[in-house]
Amino acid sequence: MRKLAVCLLAFTVLLRSEIRPMTLRQAVRTALEQNPDIALARLDEEKTRQAVRAARDPFYPRIAVGSGLAYSDGFPMSIEGSAPSVIQGQAVAYLFNRPQSYVVAEARENARGASISAAGKREEVAYRAASLYLDAERAARIGALAGKDAASFQTVLETVRAQVQEGRALPLAEKQAAYNLARVRALAASLEDDQAASETALALALGFSAADRVRPVEEQRAAPALPESEAAAIASAQKSSNDLRRLESQIAAKRLELHGAQADRLPRADLVAQYGMLARFNNYAEFFQKFQRNNVQIGVSLQLPLLFGPGVSAKAAQAAADISRFQIEYANARNKISSDLQASFREVKKTETAAEVARLDLEVAREQLSVNLAQLQEGRVTLRQVEESRVIENDKWIAFYDAQYNIQRARWNVLRLTGTLAATIQTVSEVSGD
Repeated sequence: MRKLAVCLLAFTVLLRSEIRPMTLRQAVRTALEQNPDIALARLDEEKTRQAVRAARDPFYPRIAVGSGLAYSDGFPMSIEGSAPSVIQGQAVAYLFNRPQSYVVAEARENARGASISAAGKREEVAYRAASLYLDAERAARIGALAGKDAASFQTVLETVRAQVQEGRALPLAEKQAAYNLARVRALAASLEDDQAASETALALALGFSAADRVRPVEEQRAAPALPESEAAAIASAQKSSNDLRRLESQIAAKRLELHGAQADRLPRADLVAQYGMLARFNNYAEFFQKFQRNNVQIGVSLQLPLLFGPGVSAKAAQAAADISRFQIEYANARNKISSDLQASFREVKKTETAAEVARLDLEVAREQLSVNLAQLQEGRVTLRQVEESRVIENDKWIAFYDAQYNIQRARWNVLRLTGTLAATIQTVSEVSGD
């Protein structure tokens, strides 16, 4: 019964799971639309926009209507500062309040910073989606080559086994051939697991469930173009860096906070208004010469601060310390951009050199296989030697593919640092016919 339940559960999971074939452009576009990190960044951005509205609220009149109805025996006294009334209304709003004005300006700057952070998150998500796409694509392609290796090693094992039975080879050779076959089969199984893990991780990065898998579609992609020079890339990155712009926004927000703390010494003016409809049974006619039922007051409340505690200067000192800290972080971020781009350009050159070596090595292996195939027709080499050279060629193909993937990853990292990765992937995919 338990086995049946397990089988039903597995069948249900398989029904819910889905393999989604996608090109690189489609994967990046989907990630930018529904990645959870981007969704959270958008929520933070919306939260800061609403904080601006909340900060501006005191400048809008706040009107409250109620009743202060009460029975008076003797002189009509006030209740909570107002005379007993059938209907009463109050309105309060800031007219001139510099500290609150700076709070509004700081909230706007924080909203701008949140927008910058959301834009920076797009580049991070695009790079992660592209990297996971490469991992899944590499595992699938190299796994296919490992499968070919397994077929070749199987042929070699059968050949060696026949030679051992005929006495033309030692049993050690059969053991060596069996080991090679087991090793390549283990590699193929490991690559299959890597492909499944990469496709699942890619699905999660694209906002799908853990039961789904995103499978790369075989396509021809042009290599992404790099900036004209390393210096141009550094200048462009420092100009458009979301991290630098975010720090600039934080510095501006803290300066507004500093001005707001200093503005606590300035006078303030508030709009105040009040309306009351008085009742005749509250003895007003007995104690006052004239009774008026409807009464309105409107005016301005002025406040001039004279004496301050240590809180004002402490808030200003805290804001100044934060400004100094963000300025140091800004300088470090600029240096890090230069350092990272220099390292990235060196990595691009290194991968390109390794790719050229892998290409030449592959050409040698392919030529050797062609020679062995020709000699096989002439009876000068054995089928075992041909299959072994075929395995060597497959290994060189794997090294060549790895080198090509390393170039793409290194170039994408440069574009990520310059803030143009997402746009470049879209453009490159369109040019390649996606």
